[in-house]
Amino acid sequence: MAAAPEDLPPVGKTAVGVAALRALESRRPDRLFEDPYAGAFSVAGRAVLGGSDRPDGGLREVFAQQVAVRTRFFDDFVRGARQVVLLAAGLDARAFRLEWAAGTRLFELDLPDVLRFKDEVLDGAQPACERIEVPVDLRDDWGAKLVEAGFDAGVPTAWLAEGLLVYLEHAEAARLLEEVTRLSAPGSRVSFEHRPEGDADGLLQRAREVGGRVTQLWRGGLGSEAPDWLTRHGWHPETFTIKALATEYGRRPLDTSNGGFVIGTR
Repeated sequence: MAAAPEDLPPVGKTAVGVAALRALESRRPDRLFEDPYAGAFSVAGRAVLGGSDRPDGGLREVFAQQVAVRTRFFDDFVRGARQVVLLAAGLDARAFRLEWAAGTRLFELDLPDVLRFKDEVLDGAQPACERIEVPVDLRDDWGAKLVEAGFDAGVPTAWLAEGLLVYLEHAEAARLLEEVTRLSAPGSRVSFEHRPEGDADGLLQRAREVGGRVTQLWRGGLGSEAPDWLTRHGWHPETFTIKALATEYGRRPLDTSNGGFVIGTR
């Protein structure tokens, strides 16, 4: 049965808005990345966005630069890895739009309806690496299903949890990362968003003022303790702020908080 965008689960619907922001960035002459598939996802999701292929105006202003910087940062994070796992892959098109070395394997984990909708929109597009879908609820025993799909726990892996942990309770986020840790060979890396100021973070506060249904889904994830959690579990964390990255990428920073991203290395 075809997957209609309006039938996607609530968190899955947020991926449509993010795709619209990636499409906006891809149209800029000074774009930080190029995603030729983002426009198709956002147009296909018009039913989700109330008849528009643009995200909500308020959230667009809050998150446009954050999504642009995040996409570029995570593109750079996964480049060069030979085994990649996208946790809650959503409408991510890195398997198709990035250049990959021969033999690279990329696993996409997400809910079945999300992956089905994604495949229907891509409509036969060919990935540039070996792309393996793993339909799964990340609150369940996803690690076993990943291994069944061919994941090799003996190979250093790049784990990407983009836009995911904020939708999980603290205990759920911790369980997810404990499973990542269990499956990670030495040399593996993991990356996700990090807001060290927690609920006091300025960008999150502005988003809540205009975010409506999206921000109501937030559960906080690990909150401000991500680097400490990674250290306690055998990872070596390094943090990056959006404002510093925006400057590095040639943009005037619009997010003046200390929010950004963390990379943990085994």
